[in-house]
Amino acid sequence: MMTEKNNSVWAKNIPVREQLHVIWTLIKMAKPFRSMFIVALVIGAAFALLQAAAPRVIAYYMTTYLHQTSSVPLKITISFAILVAVIRVLQAVTDALNVYYFTVAGEYALEDMRLRVFQKLHTLGMKFFDEMPAGSLVTRVNNDTASLTDFWRFFMQLTFAVMSMIGAYIGMWTIDVRATLLMMVVVPFIVVSIIIYQRFSSRLFRHMRERLSALNAKIAESVTGIDIIQEFYQEDRFKKEFGKINGEYFNARFKMIKADALLLEPMIDMLLGGATVLVLWYFGELSIQTVVSAGAIYAFTTYLNNIFGPLESIMNLFSPFQEGLVSGYRILGILGNDTYAPAQNPNAKGDITDGKIEFKHVNFSYDGRHPILKDLTFTANPGDTVALVGHTGSGKSSTINTLMRFYDFQSGEILIDGQDIRDIAMDKLRSKMGLVLQDPFMFYGDIAFNIRMYNDSLTDEQIKLAAEFVGADDFIEKLDGKYQAKVQEGGSSFSAGEKQLISFARTIVANPKILILDEATANVDTETEAKIQNSLVKMRQDRTTIAIAHRLSTIKDANLILVLDQGEVVERGTHDELLAAHGRYYDLYRLQGAQSGIAV
Repeated sequence: MMTEKNNSVWAKNIPVREQLHVIWTLIKMAKPFRSMFIVALVIGAAFALLQAAAPRVIAYYMTTYLHQTSSVPLKITISFAILVAVIRVLQAVTDALNVYYFTVAGEYALEDMRLRVFQKLHTLGMKFFDEMPAGSLVTRVNNDTASLTDFWRFFMQLTFAVMSMIGAYIGMWTIDVRATLLMMVVVPFIVVSIIIYQRFSSRLFRHMRERLSALNAKIAESVTGIDIIQEFYQEDRFKKEFGKINGEYFNARFKMIKADALLLEPMIDMLLGGATVLVLWYFGELSIQTVVSAGAIYAFTTYLNNIFGPLESIMNLFSPFQEGLVSGYRILGILGNDTYAPAQNPNAKGDITDGKIEFKHVNFSYDGRHPILKDLTFTANPGDTVALVGHTGSGKSSTINTLMRFYDFQSGEILIDGQDIRDIAMDKLRSKMGLVLQDPFMFYGDIAFNIRMYNDSLTDEQIKLAAEFVGADDFIEKLDGKYQAKVQEGGSSFSAGEKQLISFARTIVANPKILILDEATANVDTETEAKIQNSLVKMRQDRTTIAIAHRLSTIKDANLILVLDQGEVVERGTHDELLAAHGRYYDLYRLQGAQSGIAV
C-alpha cells in the first residue's frame, strides 16, 4: 500500500497553474446551474449598492441638515429614518436571497459532481480498483465532493467582498475624490496580507489534512481487521498507534488555531486601524483649510468597515477553500482517469447462443511489462467443463479476467461461438455469463434482493425456483421471513456455504449460457461442499463451464483439465489421462489425497 506521507495529495504542493486549472474546471462543470449563480451575482450587486447607499444617505443628512441648521424639522428626520429603514430592509432581503441562490446553486453543483464521480467509477476498469484502496474511493465520492461546498462558499464571500469594496469605493468617491485615492493605498496591503495568510495557512492546512487522512486510514484498518486484532491480542498496539496519529492531528489543528488567532483578526484589525488613521489624518489636515462635515467622516469610516468586514470572512474561508481546492484536484483526478474498462468494438452486435469458447494464442499482462498469460490456447465446446489448475500466480484468475472482459488482453484471440469476444455487445456478454466467486459478496437488504440484484423483471416465483434448483431453499425456508429475511452487510449472519448457495441462485436465475466458477468450494466445510457439489452438477447441465479448481476431487468429471504454470499450459487432458501421465497434476492430486487420507 502506498504510504500516506509520501503519496497523499495533501502532502504535496499543488502548482498555482494546476490550482487555477482546477478552479476553472469546477466553474465550467457548474455550467448547468449558471442561471442560479448569475441571479445570485445580480442580487449580490444590488446588495452592495444598497450597502454603499446607506452611509451616503446618512452622511447627506448629517452634512445638509445637522451641520447646517440648529434644529431639523421632524418631518425631515422621519423621512430620512424611513429611507434608511427601507434601505436596511432591502439589504436584509437581498442578502438573504443572495445567500439562498448561491448556496442552492452550490448544492446542485455538489449533487451533480457526486453523481459524475460515481458514474465515472463504474466506467473504470478493474486495474483502477486493484490499485486504489476502497476507503479512498469512498472518501472521494462522499467527503471530497462535500468539501466543494466550502469551495462555493468561498466564491460567494469573494464576490460579496469584491462588490462591497467596489460599492464602498464608489460611495467614498462621491464624497471626496482625494480621500478615496488615498484609500487606494490600502489595496496593495490587503493583497499582500491575503497572500501571506494564504501561504502560511495552506501549508498548515495541508499538514493537518495529511494527518487526518492517516487517522481515517487507521480507523478504517482497525474496524475492517477487528477480528484479527482481537485474535492476536493487538488492541494495545493499535491503541498506541491511533493515539500517536491522533496526537499529531491535534498538534496540527492547534497550530492552525494559533495561526488564525495570530494572523487573521490582528492582521485585519491592523489594516483597518491603519486605514482609519489615514482617513482621520486626511480630514484633520483638510479641516485646517476648510470645514469638514461629520457626515463625511462617518461615511468613510463606515465604508472602511464595509471593505474589511468581508475581507475577514474571506480569510476565514481560506482553509476550507484550500480543502475544497485539494478535494477538487482529487475529484478531477478520477474524472480524468483513463483506466477504462475494456471497450467492445464499434457496432458490436454479436450474441451468445451455444457457448463455445476458444482461446487462441492469448497473451496478457496487467502492467504491459510482466507477462501473465503466455500463448494460452484451449477450446471449451458447448456444454463442456474446462478446469484450470495451478499454484497461486499461475494465471487461473487472469484467464477468467480476460474472458469476462475485466481486463483487455494484448494479443491473440478469444472467440465465443466463433465471434471475436470484442464483437459481442457488453450487455449480451455479461448477461450470458454467470460468475460465481470463491467469496461471494452479500448486499444489505434481504435474500430476495440478493438473488434478484435489481432485475425487477424477475418474479418472486422465479427467485424461489432458482433457490430450489441450487438447494438454497432448505435453509431459506427455515429463516424468519424466509426470502424477506434480512441480510446484513457482507452477509455476516450467514455461513460461507449459505452465502455461496445464495450466490448460486443469483447466478442461475439469470439463466447464463456460460458458467464461470472461481474456486466456488474453497471456503466451505466438507459437509457443505457435498451439497454445493450437487448444486454445481445441476448448474453445469447444458452450460459451458470454466472452473478454477482448488480441490482436485471436484473436477474429476471435467472434459478438459489445464495445468497452468507461470501463465503457460504445462499439462492438459482428462482427470484419468493426467493421473496416468504421472506429471504435475498427479503430484498435486497425490498430495491432496495424502492430506485428506484418500488413496490415489
